[in-house]
Amino acid sequence: MTTLFDLCSLIRSKNAGPFMLTFDLMFSSAENYALAKRSNALTPSVLAEIYSVPFEQIVVVYHEAAMALKISMPRPIFQSDPGDSDCYGGQQYVPLLSIAIS
Repeated sequence: MTTLFDLCSLIRSKNAGPFMLTFDLMFSSAENYALAKRSNALTPSVLAEIYSVPFEQIVVVYHEAAMALKISMPRPIFQSDPGDSDCYGGQQYVPLLSIAIS
């Protein structure tokens, strides 16, 4: 099974302000980028299920020239609110690592 972890040279998450998260996925080759894009494994519906965010609020943008993918969505828990265990949003990418790509 091939996962995003296998296809990317970098997967990261960070805050885009106190209410939003952004994810950057940079693929290690044009072939890996094309495979991930073709797979439809990173749709707003899939991400909504993983992160418990309404799919209508998730933006997925493929950047052909950069062989990269950008995802933006509301933070499930606002930055520094009670229950926020990741103030900078830097650990939110982890559930993406094991997404199967076929």
